[in-house]
Amino acid sequence: MTIKDIARLSGCGVATVSRVLNNHPDVSRETRRRVMAVVDEQGFQPNTNAKHLKQQAGSSIAIIVKGTQNMLFADLVERIQALLREADRDASVYYLDEDADEVAYALQLCRERKPAGIMFLGGDRKQFRSQFQGITIPCVLLTNIAGDLGFDNLSSVTTDDREASRQAVRFLASRGHRHIGMLGGNWSCFQIGHSRFLGCAQACQELGLPFDGERQCEPCCYSLMDGYEAAKRLLGRCPELTAIFAVSDVMAMGTVRALQDLGKRVPEDISVLGYDGIALADYFVPRLATVRQDTQRMAERGVDVLLRNIERPNRPFHEVVPFQLIPGESVACIPSHDG
Repeated sequence: MTIKDIARLSGCGVATVSRVLNNHPDVSRETRRRVMAVVDEQGFQPNTNAKHLKQQAGSSIAIIVKGTQNMLFADLVERIQALLREADRDASVYYLDEDADEVAYALQLCRERKPAGIMFLGGDRKQFRSQFQGITIPCVLLTNIAGDLGFDNLSSVTTDDREASRQAVRFLASRGHRHIGMLGGNWSCFQIGHSRFLGCAQACQELGLPFDGERQCEPCCYSLMDGYEAAKRLLGRCPELTAIFAVSDVMAMGTVRALQDLGKRVPEDISVLGYDGIALADYFVPRLATVRQDTQRMAERGVDVLLRNIERPNRPFHEVVPFQLIPGESVACIPSHDG
């Protein structure tokens, strides 16, 4: 009888069972009751010797993070590490530049460190398509979809970025905005930013809003500084904009600072909408309007499927988690006939 067996019999995730067995407080009474009923029925006793051997036998999970300044990833890493600790798994975190080849790095890790599994935070699907066949251990890609790549050992948990961006632009339009700029990301068809770009374009087409991708969109890296500089370039090229949709909250925050330095008030003169829903967005001034991704669910589902497939390889798992649009204070209403 293992933790995985208890998870199966109780209908809970492996990480959840581990939290119950370690008397972690953030488990509901009903979930704890279900898990302990199975434990009592089966007479389960944790095997401390096996636990010690597992820690000594190269059971570490590698977490590869694409980008060094993305606060969403910082939140995900913290949640993932906590869940892995509760499941008695060591984790090593590796931060790469946004332009780095994460799959090539993972191949090197497999040769040198021999991790039990890998979690990718962010990723270029082009690199996975061309090189991932060289990786044989269980892996999970968070914040991008991998279902159509066809690898038996690669699962994914993500937000529907295209639909979330579509809803973000429709929200701006519902507040009367017709001239909307888009900021940030990489428009390559294999990157997350491309899905967000498509959602923005789709919403503008549906609503009859002007949309010139070459003029109204400005790519940049996921950082405060890059968001700041990109916002200045975008507004210099499109002074008629009444709203900017930044594809990450850190870019949105850099945008607000740039607009203030240009003598613009947010949201009175120009509105700003972010993406991610990081905790800092709630304390920013003005409180940031944003698309909130469910990082708790992403982390839990990602850890659960990775640990299950490490214990007993199974079919890959792909899930799209819900998102939430947070109105915040950084988007103003303007007359719908403007422009």
